[in-house]
Amino acid sequence: MAHFEVVYQGDLRCQAKHIRSGTLIETDAPVDNHGKGERFSPTDLVATALGVCMMTVMGIAAREKQIVLDNTRIEIEKIMGTAPRRIVKITVHIYFPEELVLSDADRSYFEHVALNCPVAKSIHPDIQQDIHFHWSKAF
Repeated sequence: MAHFEVVYQGDLRCQAKHIRSGTLIETDAPVDNHGKGERFSPTDLVATALGVCMMTVMGIAAREKQIVLDNTRIEIEKIMGTAPRRIVKITVHIYFPEELVLSDADRSYFEHVALNCPVAKSIHPDIQQDIHFHWSKAF
């Protein structure tokens, strides 16, 4: 049974459906590859998946430790290469809220969890993952 369905909408746009929930994602080709760049591109979704996966596994770890990571923010930059056209680098900046005060041990734990998320481990090793953790305070 399929978990996802993709339908080509024309004009380099697709609609992806998560079968179980019915949630939809629309994609567009990027401006530098014949599209309008008005939606996530397929490679944008790869880069975004890395950030979402890192945040999700940190959220699971935080729940187990009874730590609140609400309002943690992730910024992601994707760098494309040519010949062949592919992702060559994904830079991720994770910003933890000012009110979050953690020990060095907890910080190291969350960093380890994020760096070992399933998407990070699924991305080809030729794609550089440049990950930065921005902590506000420590005790």
